[in-house]
Amino acid sequence: MSGFREKVMNSIDQFLNQIRPRQKTLLDHSVYSLVKDLESLKVFMGSHVFAVWDFMTLLKSLQKQITCVQTPWFPLEDTFSARFVNEIVLAEETDEVRQGCYMSHFDLYLEAMKEVGADTKHILDFLHALRTGWGSTPKNALRPLPIPESIKNFVQSTVEFSYKSKHQVAAVFLFGREEIIPTMFQKVLDELEKTHGISCASFQLYLKRHILLDETEHAPMGRKLLKNLCEDDDQKWQEAFDVACSAIDARFSFWDGVVESISALK
Repeated sequence: MSGFREKVMNSIDQFLNQIRPRQKTLLDHSVYSLVKDLESLKVFMGSHVFAVWDFMTLLKSLQKQITCVQTPWFPLEDTFSARFVNEIVLAEETDEVRQGCYMSHFDLYLEAMKEVGADTKHILDFLHALRTGWGSTPKNALRPLPIPESIKNFVQSTVEFSYKSKHQVAAVFLFGREEIIPTMFQKVLDELEKTHGISCASFQLYLKRHILLDETEHAPMGRKLLKNLCEDDDQKWQEAFDVACSAIDARFSFWDGVVESISALK
């Protein structure tokens, strides 16, 4: 895509214009309208929890590449980018979800799964394999799990994205997650609020926290972060765009798998 950018000050706007059609396709996916009863919610959460986990893989990759998380400590070269990443980590790992109650959004999601009776065994078995070293890599830990291949493929794609250069990881994090999550989650929330008799307060809290934080704080900062990392390097912008498109496509395939799992309930 030669001539993708003309000048730095317009780079984010041009990036958004190029990628919006792909984002719209993802946001028009049928999966959001299918979460309309307790059983479909359980299936959705049992799949989506893996995306909640691998979100942190992207975030920790950024933290490792942009901040100093080792000893001896060294002064940072890019304090703006480091500030953004550290703020995201603070919110994701230790959010004040209720007054005086701090927990990671992943733990909040597990709480929500238990609240509605969704099966947490597969994600917990996955984490156990990683912790004990039996599954030395996410790919190995995923292999024996009796879960759809679409989940395994999505997690593996995220892990592969996390090994890329920081401007590419930032693009995946922003356009594969922070930019689209508020709208995706609002669609799910709207569908849930139409239902009656489903008690899912923790899940609704999880959705509302992400809608608020991502839309008002994280996505705007993420755009600045990407601009800061790519600067006036045409190749970096091209690489960022390409990997962002791949991340959106991977999410679409992931949602296709969730639709298949929910449809199998009928």
